[in-house]
Amino acid sequence: MDLTNKERNLLFWASFLSLAAAGFGFVFRVMMPNIWADEFNITGAEVGHLAGAALWPIAITMILFSFLVDKIGYKSSMMIAFGLQTLSVILTFVAKDTRILWYACFAAGLGHGVVEACINPLCAAIYREEKSKWLNILHAAWPAGIAAGGTIYLLTRDSLHWNTVFLFMLLPVIAYAVMFLLCHRYPADERVEANVSTRDMLKEFGGLGAFIAITFLFYEIAKQAGGHFDPDGSSFVMQNHLSVSLAIGALGGLIFGFVVKSMGQILFFILCLIMIPLATAELATDGWIQSLMQPVLAEEYDMHSGWAIVASACIMMTLRFFAGVPLKFMSPPALLLFSSIFSIIGLYLLSGATGIMIFVAFAFYAVGQTFYWPTVLGFVAERFPKGGAVTLNTVSAIGLLTVGIFGFPFLGAVKDSFDAKAVKATEPAIYAEAQAAGIAENKKLFGVPYQSINTEKLMDEVEIDAHNKTVLEDEIDKSARKTIKVAAVLPLTMAIAFLFIIIWFRMNGGYKAIHLTQPEA
Repeated sequence: MDLTNKERNLLFWASFLSLAAAGFGFVFRVMMPNIWADEFNITGAEVGHLAGAALWPIAITMILFSFLVDKIGYKSSMMIAFGLQTLSVILTFVAKDTRILWYACFAAGLGHGVVEACINPLCAAIYREEKSKWLNILHAAWPAGIAAGGTIYLLTRDSLHWNTVFLFMLLPVIAYAVMFLLCHRYPADERVEANVSTRDMLKEFGGLGAFIAITFLFYEIAKQAGGHFDPDGSSFVMQNHLSVSLAIGALGGLIFGFVVKSMGQILFFILCLIMIPLATAELATDGWIQSLMQPVLAEEYDMHSGWAIVASACIMMTLRFFAGVPLKFMSPPALLLFSSIFSIIGLYLLSGATGIMIFVAFAFYAVGQTFYWPTVLGFVAERFPKGGAVTLNTVSAIGLLTVGIFGFPFLGAVKDSFDAKAVKATEPAIYAEAQAAGIAENKKLFGVPYQSINTEKLMDEVEIDAHNKTVLEDEIDKSARKTIKVAAVLPLTMAIAFLFIIIWFRMNGGYKAIHLTQPEA
């Protein structure tokens, strides 16, 4: 269907606002953990449980809704998202206890998942000739929402109650709903217009795609269910969580591949695997980097640490709007290689930067991480149009799932290990006391043993004189920097993978976007 420029613009900016709305809610929740802890008298772990309820449903909804969006249409899909995001705001506003707040966060996660499951294929359908460029511009909405929401919160936090601030999220939510209702014509997915059957779409996904999707979906769902029904993790499934998930995924992949008679596209499967370090490099390292920037903002510039989040979001938003410039001179895999190199340099510099140099190093890192996610989406949309919404949304969902499964635990274990080694080497007597008190212990992550120490409990519960405490705090700060240096290995692996992909394309005629031809009438 040939849309007019007015219709294209209306649909695109409505999609932009829907993702920006999700960014609003996300940054509000990121900036309010201490407020929630004080308001409801809950622990940090319980606050994390609330925040997590807005995150894990996103990936699950994205994958499941990908099978529905072509059936029920874009407008109906976005009205469902509108209902869920509105519900999340209302529940947050009226929340008097954590039970209602959990449902508010859960509705926000579901709404965000529906939004991305819909707007990614919609954008690819509107701009079929420049998918990578426009998916980058579309995903400028996420940092735009974070920057706008963060600014609103920081400017109103002393004058408005925290739950009232969430009402600002209704501005983009209502705006995009009206815009979608005003548009009466919607493009069909390229796959649908070319009469590619559902079976052929699923062949692109194939047994390999099903294997990786089922593995991580089962892992996340089992983890959430375990928290309710098996909180001590004593069941066989929870004790062998990853192994059971891999077995379930392998069985599901074999059955799926047999039914659709396809193992799936190898390159798509490789991109799904690359999303594991990519998501960790982009999302999981942010927390460590913000912690390095916050003291500089607070001590040297007397600014609230939340402005670090706003600043990074503004950089990302601006660069994504201009993603079309580098894409004129390089293919999506080349841009991803370029991004990986900048991330390596940025993370390495951040591991040793101090003062104003933290911002210089962060600029390198920001350039690198900016183009990762939307360019992978553009890569998948251009190379696997037969896969439609399923391949496009699955690769994104894999990143969201695995950053929680592998990314955060991996970097957390690395930091714990460095902390334990630092304390043990600097103050062995204090470390022995921490071991006796259960503050330092031996742990395993995916079967790999490491030493761990709770530094907050160490400082609060173990008697340490002022001089030794200062020495330990300095060593622990160095541990955070060592963790960032280890994190630089992630974009290094990605750079190698993207280099091989570029070489493969060069050996096979170069990178070309695949366009499906419409059947003759």
